[in-house]
Amino acid sequence: MERPFHKFLDHTADVFFVAKADTLPELFEQCALAVEETMVDVAKVAPKQTIKILGEDKNLETLLYDFLDELLFFKDYRQLVFSKFEISIVEKNGKFVLQCVASGEKLDLARHDPKVDVKAITMHEFEVKKIDKGWQANVIVDI
Repeated sequence: MERPFHKFLDHTADVFFVAKADTLPELFEQCALAVEETMVDVAKVAPKQTIKILGEDKNLETLLYDFLDELLFFKDYRQLVFSKFEISIVEKNGKFVLQCVASGEKLDLARHDPKVDVKAITMHEFEVKKIDKGWQANVIVDI
């Protein structure tokens, strides 16, 4: 596969994106960037603050859903938006264990070019699957 990526597709009332990557950490990173890019211009978000996000689940879809939901929690609760993610995912005792250091800063309406407010990640058409050369995720976010 070429470089990891995410792209937005037309959807009626929400935002739908597909992310692809060679590895699970890269896939989670692309999904996180897509969620952030839905809300702000990620290129304008400086990595001034870091937070840790930890998670584990037997199901990759649930793990990704919870991870993206946690990003929305930090946006809503602390007005933090992120531009950089250092992610590791390992399989231990039948579970996938996620560790992430997300870097970003407090939302600045003048600098970050706000777009839309993501209210929630939806389970509708939510999917994580293994593909020929890596992984793919389909995600719809409620705006």
